[in-house]
Amino acid sequence: MDHLSSSAPPPGAHPFSGLDPDRVLDALQSVGIVGDGRLLALNSYENRVYQVGCEDGPPVVAKFYRPGRWSNEAILEEHAFVAELAEREVPVVPAMTIEGRTLHEFGGFRFAVFPRRGGRAPELGDAATLEWIGRFIGRIHAVGAVSPYRVRPALDQQTFGREPADYLLRHDFLPRELRATYASVAEQALAGVARCYERAGDLPPLRLHGDCHGGNVLWTDGGPHFVDFDDSRMGPAVQDLWMLLSGERHEQVRQMSDVLAGYEDFCEFDPRQLYLVEALRTLRLIHYSAWLAMRWDDPAFPAAFPWFNTQRYWQDRILELREQVALMDEPPLWPV
Repeated sequence: MDHLSSSAPPPGAHPFSGLDPDRVLDALQSVGIVGDGRLLALNSYENRVYQVGCEDGPPVVAKFYRPGRWSNEAILEEHAFVAELAEREVPVVPAMTIEGRTLHEFGGFRFAVFPRRGGRAPELGDAATLEWIGRFIGRIHAVGAVSPYRVRPALDQQTFGREPADYLLRHDFLPRELRATYASVAEQALAGVARCYERAGDLPPLRLHGDCHGGNVLWTDGGPHFVDFDDSRMGPAVQDLWMLLSGERHEQVRQMSDVLAGYEDFCEFDPRQLYLVEALRTLRLIHYSAWLAMRWDDPAFPAAFPWFNTQRYWQDRILELREQVALMDEPPLWPV
């Protein structure tokens, strides 16, 4: 994690404890956006995101960044990437430039403002939809491969596997009777991940969306657009593809074929990437548990994830990782 900024709340205070509706509206007014009093909290846990009605125009979306997660430089690097995509007419939603800046600060909080872009969830079971999404991911990656991130970290075995697993084992989240079992299974899983990376070989990383699941692809009559690049990092291209897959193995093979049919119109896909699908799924499972643990002092998390940190939760995670150990030794999802 990045070092805490000087604007972070005092030690012991919750990061968003001082972010009430009045402060949200005052922050927007500080950059010339006058709200009309309509404020709708959107579904976000890592940051705080609001749809804000405006007196003199359409609603905007205001995103207040979690203190201490990203440095200013890392946030601006992501803003620049999304702006670069928008300049090339890739359907993304860049931060608005206000008074020459995309990142602003008010009352100890950093925030950005975005135009509101609606849409519905894509039909990921439809071949034409997957091909369409694949074309745009190919365009994102064609731009993402032009130059690397200099500040934002990589999605790799260390940052998404070893470090999160170590965090969970160093802290008192795992029940004592399951701790040794989880440690053993996590070690087996990470060894399986390492074998997958060895089979894949040396694959050049590129700038990714990073969290390209169906909830971050909004569909309109004009096709898809991509939102929320907050998790954008350097990493393997297949990271932005595998989360679109679901169902049994034969269904995932067909879905990957559909995605790649569009993707390869704009970006070459190295089939060795397919060795990483289950490895990346395994890393995400470990990282997700650690993410919940690291955020457990945020009141929004116990309210939204009451099942976390129960005996049943950790039993399920152990079973899940055991299944992943077996899946990582299976042949990859070669497209038909």
